[in-house]
Amino acid sequence: MKQISSKNGAVKLTTSSNPELYVALVHYPVVNKNGEIVTSAVTNLDLHDIARASKTYGIRQFYVITPLTDQKELTQKILSHWITGSGAAYNHIRGDALEIVRIRDTIQNVLDEIEIKSGRPAKTVVTSAKKNARSIGFQALRKKLESNLPYLLLFGTAWGLAAEIVEKADYILEPIMADSDYNHLSVRSAVSIILDRLIYDEPISL
Repeated sequence: MKQISSKNGAVKLTTSSNPELYVALVHYPVVNKNGEIVTSAVTNLDLHDIARASKTYGIRQFYVITPLTDQKELTQKILSHWITGSGAAYNHIRGDALEIVRIRDTIQNVLDEIEIKSGRPAKTVVTSAKKNARSIGFQALRKKLESNLPYLLLFGTAWGLAAEIVEKADYILEPIMADSDYNHLSVRSAVSIILDRLIYDEPISL
């Protein structure tokens, strides 16, 4: 581990090497409130906020997974506006974050791509607001990230990832817990919290 100082003077501990960590926002297969498998819509807010969080925490790539042509076209239109269009001149910082976004049809497409890049298959980690007997804690997963193997964090939209995706995953990350009974975070909030817990320790006030 090594120490880094933030602008406000706090000290954070980070791993000695940047973990090979990827994030995927899954729009299919996910479930609706009735437990039916559906394809959810891509949202502008999710794209921007998750891309910015991923860029901040050194994520290698942020994948948006959807098989729908109209949703892929919409996503590409948003990306192009901020990366090469008029939005780039208005606020280039947004474009800097969105440059790490890639649009893919399936989770398997993403896994194949990571294996080609890395030379090794990625371990998959699913996230859920529900407790599971197979759940792994944040500290345990942090240790695994030090192995230099590629890891893919899968976040579900709508009412969560389909059961088949959860069952196939190498790891199921424990739910985000706080001092309340309310556990209904937006996916973009969950991504930011999880990345912070996985990549940084608690700040130490000086």
